[in-house]
Amino acid sequence: MPKTILITGATDGIGLMTAKTLATEGHTVLLHGRSAEKLEAAAREVGGAPETFRADLSRLEEVEAFAEEILARHDSLDVLINNAGVFKTAQTRTPDGLDTRFVVNTIAPYLLTKRLLPIIPATGRVVNLSSAAQAPVDVAALRGERGLDHMAAYAQSKLAITIWTREMAKDNPEGPAFIAVNPGSLLASKMVKEGFGVAGNDLSIGADILRRAALSEAFADASGRYFDNDSGDFAEPHPSARDAARVAEVMTAIRDLADKN
Repeated sequence: MPKTILITGATDGIGLMTAKTLATEGHTVLLHGRSAEKLEAAAREVGGAPETFRADLSRLEEVEAFAEEILARHDSLDVLINNAGVFKTAQTRTPDGLDTRFVVNTIAPYLLTKRLLPIIPATGRVVNLSSAAQAPVDVAALRGERGLDHMAAYAQSKLAITIWTREMAKDNPEGPAFIAVNPGSLLASKMVKEGFGVAGNDLSIGADILRRAALSEAFADASGRYFDNDSGDFAEPHPSARDAARVAEVMTAIRDLADKN
């Protein structure tokens, strides 16, 4: 049965390839991007005149408006794929003084998911982009009180999204399923090229696992779990994700920052 699937960061890389794959299979794909021009190009590439939504995820007020636009147009959303992410950026601080990497990679997807949960059915799924690069979260940096270099901010933001994936799964035991996925290390995305200066591996590796996490029966009972596509199996995230005291601190910070908006 065709699904309605929202993909953030769908104008290039893994997001665009996943959107094209899902649209070809007959699903209704909703595309998000930061640039209106890139969104138009992505819509043409995906075909079938998909709905597009423009929002800068580094600005939480735009995330709120984005969610409201989805809610105004749709009564049901089967799958949300929080794919958008940033590694290197010239603007490491948002206008609110927060770390851009944490906002885009962790807080914005949390806020978007919370706002859209009322229209995601119990049988639905939220697929969050994690990474093999996970590091214990400096809560002061998450709150914008301390600066970090690109790699540290990225690695910590990816553990943080993995943490809230696990916690949201606990808070919603009846569903939908919340799944964190490392799509594969050093895939041929713009982020990898800009961040590491390498061409990267076949993007289809990442698009395929996102499709499977969104639709496959193998992931139907995987809520709260982390899938490592480097090993091709479910795995344990960084041990810090199982430190109850640290997790509580991280979650308090994420909720505070999301609720401020």
